[in-house]
Amino acid sequence: MILKNISKTKLFLALISLVITFFLWQQGLRDSLRRPSVSFDISQKEKEIVELASQSIPANLKKFFITNNPVYEINNELSKVSFNELTERNKLIRIISSESNEDKIEKNIFKKIKYTNYNIITNEIEKKSNNKFYKPNSDKFDLFKDDRFVYHLLSKKFDFDDSSLITKSFSRKMFLKILAIRLIPLLTILIGSILALKILWKSISLKKFGWKEIEPLDLELIDMVLLIAGGFVVLGEVVSPLFSISLVEIFSKNISNELSQSLKIFFGYLFMAIPPLLIVYYQIKSLNGEFTFKKDYFQFKFSSIKGAIIDGIKGWLTIVPFVLLISLIMNSLVDNQNGSNPLLEIVLNNKNNFSFFILFVTTTLLAPFFEEIIFRGILLPTLSRDFGIIWGIIVSAFIFALAHLSLGEMPPLFVLGLGLGITRIASGSLLASVIMHSLWNGLTFLNLFLLRT
Repeated sequence: MILKNISKTKLFLALISLVITFFLWQQGLRDSLRRPSVSFDISQKEKEIVELASQSIPANLKKFFITNNPVYEINNELSKVSFNELTERNKLIRIISSESNEDKIEKNIFKKIKYTNYNIITNEIEKKSNNKFYKPNSDKFDLFKDDRFVYHLLSKKFDFDDSSLITKSFSRKMFLKILAIRLIPLLTILIGSILALKILWKSISLKKFGWKEIEPLDLELIDMVLLIAGGFVVLGEVVSPLFSISLVEIFSKNISNELSQSLKIFFGYLFMAIPPLLIVYYQIKSLNGEFTFKKDYFQFKFSSIKGAIIDGIKGWLTIVPFVLLISLIMNSLVDNQNGSNPLLEIVLNNKNNFSFFILFVTTTLLAPFFEEIIFRGILLPTLSRDFGIIWGIIVSAFIFALAHLSLGEMPPLFVLGLGLGITRIASGSLLASVIMHSLWNGLTFLNLFLLRT
């Protein structure tokens, strides 16, 4: 690529886009460190489910599911965080699950909760702490029937029967949930490890890796800069949200906050995808003089859907052990790792089924389709052509991880990006990497869905 053959306008736009992207991404990564890790909430939700399932867990399996008292563990974890930094619900759980004579509970801690319904309960707890014979009006606890765990804690605190709400069938449902939460990752790790060893053994035996032929578009690296920095970042992440947020706010005045939040994410992602895809459209049109939808520009290879599905499933299963291993190493090296994707917390705490469905469509269908076109459909083949397949996979995976603006999640996202890149080139089909990406997001989504109580 010779700079003098590039138009000055194109070069100027690329440089401006790069500068803006640098400042936006470094600010985004810095901001991600101030976001709390969702792993804390996930761990707590899991312990809550174990507590609610305890009466249905078979005696011979209890040692596998309950190592310590779940309520004690939750209280212990919450006590490590400054009380003022806890959510209102966790403040209440902290107070309920603590003994009235515990030194860690301050005298004025009951006044640090602002939510009215919670104040009603903290007033009752304070009265009981001052008089152990105090019996509150049980009607006050009905306010918490929508939050079964808190209701269960209150029943233990004030010694009343909660069996009308924490029924045997509900407890069995919680047991099946915790069973799925624990077993699904183990099964995928086991199957994925076997597949990874099989692929490694085959590659060593054949002394080569079975790369399929890739067909990159006749685009230059500066086109990639304009696509990623100009389209994906500047137009997609900065300009587009101005329209999507305004659009949702106009039509969301009479709907719930959860549904409004989900629609903002859905339309935000939809609007973010439009500029880069338009740039791709005009880049292809400038190359060929026209854009024909029938032509497979990105090697989706819809004609062999069955093979792409199998390759996508294999790629997903194979990469799961490596991504989870990197996540485990990161958690062991860095305590209270911050920077989780805020979408995870939104999904975890969402109780509206329709808004939950919208988030599901966004994360498992819309996001994989759009991101794979950009990162594995265009960027990876272009980089592989200019720098070789290995460097193409590595660089595209790094940019993919960086684009998610989550410093804490960068290492596992980088490994996931490597797996997606390998699947794309090993299968010769972009559809395979789309399916793999969708399955990965789907597994995360399923885990968050199971954690809802």
